[in-house]
Amino acid sequence: MHSSSHGFQSKIATATLALMALATWLVLRGYHGLLGDAQLYAFQALARIHPHLASDLYLQNTSQDQFTIFSPVYAWFIKALGLEHAARALTLVFTLWLLAAAWSVARTLTSRDGAWLAVIFLLIVEGSYGGSGVFKFSEDFLTARLPAEAMIATSFACYFREHKVLAVAVAVMALFVHPLIALPGLLLLICLSMPVRVSVMGAIACAISALLLSGAATRFAWASNLFPVMDLAWLNVAQERSQFLFLQLWSFRDWELNARPFFYLTFAVMVLEDARIRRLCVAAGIVGVTGLTVAFIAGELGPVAILVQGQAWRWVWIATFVSALLVPAIVLQIWPDKQSGPLCAVLLIAGLTLPGVDGTACASLGLVLWLTKPYFPVRADLFLRRMAWVLLAAILVWIVVCGWSICASDVHTSGATASIRDFFGLQFLFTLAAALVWWCIRSSRTAWTPTLVSAALLAVSIFMLPVAFKQSRTLADAAGIAEFADWRAAIPPTSTVLVTPPRDVGTFVWFTLQRPNYLALDQSAGVVFSRPTALEVQRRSEVLLPLMDPNWKILTRLRAGAADKRKPAVPTRPLTAATLKQVCTDSQLGFVISTQDVGFDPAPHETAGPWKGWNLYDCGKVRRGASGQ
Repeated sequence: MHSSSHGFQSKIATATLALMALATWLVLRGYHGLLGDAQLYAFQALARIHPHLASDLYLQNTSQDQFTIFSPVYAWFIKALGLEHAARALTLVFTLWLLAAAWSVARTLTSRDGAWLAVIFLLIVEGSYGGSGVFKFSEDFLTARLPAEAMIATSFACYFREHKVLAVAVAVMALFVHPLIALPGLLLLICLSMPVRVSVMGAIACAISALLLSGAATRFAWASNLFPVMDLAWLNVAQERSQFLFLQLWSFRDWELNARPFFYLTFAVMVLEDARIRRLCVAAGIVGVTGLTVAFIAGELGPVAILVQGQAWRWVWIATFVSALLVPAIVLQIWPDKQSGPLCAVLLIAGLTLPGVDGTACASLGLVLWLTKPYFPVRADLFLRRMAWVLLAAILVWIVVCGWSICASDVHTSGATASIRDFFGLQFLFTLAAALVWWCIRSSRTAWTPTLVSAALLAVSIFMLPVAFKQSRTLADAAGIAEFADWRAAIPPTSTVLVTPPRDVGTFVWFTLQRPNYLALDQSAGVVFSRPTALEVQRRSEVLLPLMDPNWKILTRLRAGAADKRKPAVPTRPLTAATLKQVCTDSQLGFVISTQDVGFDPAPHETAGPWKGWNLYDCGKVRRGASGQ
């Protein structure tokens, strides 16, 4: 009877932690549609369904789409379910897969509770890496990175469960989904299979090889033929559009963000006694540091195109993922320590969950406190414990003071539930909530407490469910496409379209009109992969100077933003008859959509909505009119 009761309590405890993970995902993440890079991957998949879209500048030359099998698979699901339903379903499936694999890794290395807390913490932290934190692991939208991360996490789980051949096989398969994400995972498995000394020597050899390759490509013609060097024109466009590819352009904040996981890995090595965990941390550190070194060499010398395109700095995602996965195990290990344990735990958590806080400084301070604790006098124990509670109280007061104005304004404008995500310090509060839930279910001697906590978490999840899946708009919906049937009929399938002033990053032309863009922000995302694309982006932006400044010069805008704290906008100019004739001289421009009526017999959009009053101009007609005159 006692065994049955204990088993029931264990199941209730597991269910409670699972509900805590669900509530955390719904409040902090959720799914809000095709955002960010998800639009690029959706367009790549649509181009498989509608071949005329392959004439778009983004796909004309070498692009990232040529290095993945994700697009045809995604296209198959789009045909079966529709774009939005396919994106939502695949995002949820891959996210669940990644979390399940992460749980399996943590369960192998730590306790069952530690595994659940690790999953919850992965949902809480942002997991940003790269210049300007451009990428995150476990993103809330669909790209090829998400399934590749899930496969790499699965390979780790297989490795630590002694299925090493299967682990390597899964990592190799991930290379066909997203090679830039999968390669560091495969390298980590290789490091785990070798002595640390051999791994370090391999890392040094990798850096030296990159150095020799860069040096040879810049000095010898035969080497530059094999490994082309980015010329100044191509390099300028790539740096302006994707400054995060070049470590020389990183800010201090960028370096702090990418150095942070290495301090957490060091802390894990110092605290956790499991030899497997230590090997994992050392291997993740070696892979991450090697990636940063190779990326620095790639940007500093040459730069050799293949090394820049390889984006070795992305290898840091492995260190970021592993360090976040192990933080709960670190906290559970150090919290009982009567000296600096609680204070170090608060510092570690604050470094990853408080926005605007220097996480590297928090982790390094915690590491110093932990390493120097044997030298503290006995009377310092009470002081350090009190400091932990004082710091925790100060953080909570700071959260309340800073978050009150945000919540107050959002409640009046967009409702209470919509303001929850914007609450300052919500990640830190959820970490405390998860710790409190864990303490309640583990300190309770009956099943009543975890049952009540489970009921409360279930109620929160049900309440947040509508908000968690709220989308501001739907792309490629049938109603939107039908609304512009007249424009779609007037525009040939391979003819390019320009929207001025820009309404979005190019998605209206891609997903609603289902036509190639002439020049939109997202089109320039892959300039690093193709010199012809980069030069064509530069040329088309010069054609459009009468209407707008180049919208892809992100580096210039970042520097302007550093000088002027207000977010600089891309200057645009109204369309006139003269400017329309001027831009239409480019034979690559097929149609122009604008709010201005400047003659030339445009086709206006009469349907009520955000596009009412916009006009469609046929550049062929404009060119013929100008030629007749």
